[in-house]
Amino acid sequence: MEMYRRTRTAGFGSEVQRRIILGTYALSAGYYDAYYRKASQVRTLIMRDFEKAFANCDVIASPVAPTPAFEIGAKVDDPLRMYLSDVFTLSANLAGIPALSVPCGFSSAGLPIGLQLSGPHFSEARLLNVAWQFEQATDFHLKKPPL
Repeated sequence: MEMYRRTRTAGFGSEVQRRIILGTYALSAGYYDAYYRKASQVRTLIMRDFEKAFANCDVIASPVAPTPAFEIGAKVDDPLRMYLSDVFTLSANLAGIPALSVPCGFSSAGLPIGLQLSGPHFSEARLLNVAWQFEQATDFHLKKPPL
């Protein structure tokens, strides 16, 4: 038990530990039908939506988060706001498609803003090329926010 505790806590912050516990709880006996099966059905719908979208475009550009970055440690005590900040990046994970993010600007407070690029399955080379082209046309990747 001690080894289990050490390997599940070492290197993980409180937010990552919280998400591991929630995932374990949702997959525990008695909750499989209520959560996992329904989530699997929703995942299939998300995958189909992306397949339809990529029939009409090569790459999807979206924000990384609904708000600019927040200061380090600012949302640690607000798990709901932490979860909501992932709203745009979750879909790529659920659909199993490649995605990456690049810096694309700064807020009025000088905090970084990210651009997420997503592509169809096995389009990693295309995504890397689009990201490289974006970086060649801008200089956001060279600037650092104040710490």
